[in-house]
Amino acid sequence: MAELYLQRHLKSQWNLENKFTGWTDVPLSQEGIDSAEEVAKKFAGLKIDKVYTSPLIRNKETASLILKILGKENLPIIIDKALDERNYGELQGLNKDEVAKKYGQEQVHLWRRSYDVAPPGGESLEDVCKRTTPFYKKYIEKDLKDGKNVLVVASHNSLRAIVKYIENIPDNEIINLELPFGSLIKYDFDGEKYAKFA
Repeated sequence: MAELYLQRHLKSQWNLENKFTGWTDVPLSQEGIDSAEEVAKKFAGLKIDKVYTSPLIRNKETASLILKILGKENLPIIIDKALDERNYGELQGLNKDEVAKKYGQEQVHLWRRSYDVAPPGGESLEDVCKRTTPFYKKYIEKDLKDGKNVLVVASHNSLRAIVKYIENIPDNEIINLELPFGSLIKYDFDGEKYAKFA
């Protein structure tokens, strides 16, 4: 039995400023850095064999801070763009409240959470799934099948794509899935099936 840990990055500077970040490489905020100790406590007693993250600095910093606090800096870390946040296209760098005023709350919610509606010039969650899920199946799920406990530190929509695959969430229901900053989801994997655990 292997364990999978999905960790959303800590709060970035643009998260703090309520801006669409997407592929813009923004570092963690001081608030995010300060929360690392609390987040790392969730890993007490858990065994991690391998770590996956994306090249975005907010993801790499989160992984690095957690591993440092846990005294596990020597674990193998695989960094791949497949785990990057969705590209928010023309919305990147814009304030979320101002965008909602301009386009309406409902439209912005569709851009941010629906499966197949992409923001202007950006990616839909479906696009994110097309790069994240094959990578996940080829590398991360293989490690789990080999009995390794894996930590994935990534962004909101790349993790939503992974959860969609693992839990087989229908396209029309994924709009309801929200993962807070610094949230951790844990699964047991028996080689075939996943079971969420607290």
